[in-house]
Amino acid sequence: MFAPRGLGLKGTNGKTIHFDCFAGISGDMVLGALFSLGVEPSAIESGIRGLGIEHFSVKKETVDRSGISSIRAVVHAPDEKNHRHLPEIERMIDGSNLSPWVKGKSKDIFRNLAEAEAKVHGITLDKVHFHEVGALDSIIDVVGACIGFEVLGATGFSSSSLHVGSGFVDMAHGKFPVPPPAVAELLTDIPFYSTDIQGELVTPTGAAIVATLCERFGPQGSFRIAGIGYGAGGRDYKGFPNTLRIMLGTESAEERFSTESLALIETNIDDLDGEAISFAMERILSMGALDCWFTPIQMKKSRPATTLSILVKKTDADRFGEILLNETSTLGYRLIEVSRICLRRTEIEVESEFGPVSVKVVERPNGKKTFKVEHDVLRELAVRHQRPLAEIRDLVNGAASRKLGVPGE
Repeated sequence: MFAPRGLGLKGTNGKTIHFDCFAGISGDMVLGALFSLGVEPSAIESGIRGLGIEHFSVKKETVDRSGISSIRAVVHAPDEKNHRHLPEIERMIDGSNLSPWVKGKSKDIFRNLAEAEAKVHGITLDKVHFHEVGALDSIIDVVGACIGFEVLGATGFSSSSLHVGSGFVDMAHGKFPVPPPAVAELLTDIPFYSTDIQGELVTPTGAAIVATLCERFGPQGSFRIAGIGYGAGGRDYKGFPNTLRIMLGTESAEERFSTESLALIETNIDDLDGEAISFAMERILSMGALDCWFTPIQMKKSRPATTLSILVKKTDADRFGEILLNETSTLGYRLIEVSRICLRRTEIEVESEFGPVSVKVVERPNGKKTFKVEHDVLRELAVRHQRPLAEIRDLVNGAASRKLGVPGE
């Protein structure tokens, strides 16, 4: 659902993490699996101290989960009466000395959590009260997980379908079915399933981590494993290994491509002025369409016209079709299922004289890596610093090329 980010040269080694969630996923299970892969708790503690958190500890212990030797992450943090809101968590992260990648992905995960809570409770983002996920142990889980991913040099993330469990769970607002509302919201467009195993196997923190980082879900494709880690869950079921398996490895060349099924919405318009059509495009893009474009055509009776095309996820087709009918004069539209094949991209941040800049890195089928800085990023820097766009582009591309050792596009 969300494209992953990498960090500097550490992001060019092509390592991928695959979450095998046959027993669900939680923040502490992720940490345990990372410890099992060789990440030291001291590395997590060192990074967390930069958040201004004191009197905490992160330890690991080996446990047995139905015959599988797993690592249990044990986080000790002081109890707090007042849980944090999103802006406070973001300020803690921004004020730390963590890397740009860890900061960015940690904030992305918490923002996705906040957006899910806001939608469930029908409130604005700034009004979200985080409850459990604002507690210190959850902050340690999220930020610590991102630190661990960086230590392992992972640039790609994927996940199996998620086993969510069954039954009911007691939460701050009452008793809710599994998966609880916020988790269900986070798992939109993500495959999950339930069995007779009782309990909440996927926590909000775990769901937010995979929803934010993973770009694809389902069976792992062609993959060369470099290491496997097992992170134990808190409950010990009889005859069921309550553990998260994380596989670290490299993908084959074929796995550098992503293929997804999308919906193409099109209509021909010959009776609407350019300003109205332009506004329709702005509205469509602001609502989250993957792409929108115009094509000049000539219709019957030689009338000049415009084809308005919208590319969206299949689950969003009806919503954008309704926007098209409301914002233009068309009486109908064509709905076509299409496949999109594209190279996987790693979004990284590099330091420039203007501060951290987001850069997209791709690997071509011939193995050559290239990068690109989006025009909107360059434009914003040019406006902010009152410098010519071409000068900004040269300086930023130069900094990225020196850092990555690869040419720009």
